[in-house]
Amino acid sequence: MPVRVLAPLLLLVALVPLAAGCGGSPKTAASHGPIQVAAAENFWGSIATQLGGAKVQVTSVITSPATDPHDYEPTAADGRLLAGARMAIVNGVGYDPWASKLLSSNPAKGRIVLTVGDLVGIPAGGNPHRWYSPTTVQQVVDVIAADYSKLDPKHAAYFRAQKAKFETRGLAQYKRLIATVKRRYHGVSVGASESIFAPLAQALGLNLLTPGSFLKAISEGTEPTASDITTIDRQIAKHQIKVWVFNSQNSTPDVQRITDAARKQGIPVTTITETMTPASARFQDWQSAQLEALRRALAEATGR
Repeated sequence: MPVRVLAPLLLLVALVPLAAGCGGSPKTAASHGPIQVAAAENFWGSIATQLGGAKVQVTSVITSPATDPHDYEPTAADGRLLAGARMAIVNGVGYDPWASKLLSSNPAKGRIVLTVGDLVGIPAGGNPHRWYSPTTVQQVVDVIAADYSKLDPKHAAYFRAQKAKFETRGLAQYKRLIATVKRRYHGVSVGASESIFAPLAQALGLNLLTPGSFLKAISEGTEPTASDITTIDRQIAKHQIKVWVFNSQNSTPDVQRITDAARKQGIPVTTITETMTPASARFQDWQSAQLEALRRALAEATGR
């Protein structure tokens, strides 16, 4: 989704420390109930909730599929939520700068901040859509579970059990579909409307032919080049791609025209979304549904 500048954030950053108290410490889990966790986006919040179980209370800021995390304008309540959290999870890589600014404006002793982009070493300007990388998802699972044990050592065994249950049961179908697609369709050429699909395509062993500059332009809300559009048109006309992957939450006129062209050429089109749809879904259910749709599209396109 496109990136925009957030002018009201500066005022909110200035006001939050006054409301929350400067340099305070979030309440400890041991004496005040569950660990309070704030997640900038609900896809990370869903994972954090399942790993924490009854010992953690997770609140996500971005919960609506209609909300663009890039240009979200946080409220005073969001500022208080982040200020009072013992642990905060933000995506980073320029995806949710408002969250990091709010946390920086109100430092708290003992708070753990997990910035996913920093965890996996994505540089500024890199692809921020790390929840579409199964490897990153596992790394985040590992770190969240370990951080819960640091914040509440008395329940470390409980958190280890929650992690094991999530990995072996919660993520079972997600992992199974990833393995199936990778085994059956490794090397198959596909196209995509935006960079959110790139980490998953790599993990699945698919050959993503869409120019990277086009993927980045659509993601950042800038105009793609005529050369990139010509390349994609040729890939579709000559059936160089077997499946077109379409982000339905960011359909520009160029993307819609290309998607329509793929359908007219008989190229299967499968849909993904940037944020959880529906908002009440669990991370693994949302991702598994999209992986299953992709598997069906690849089966239709290849006959296997």
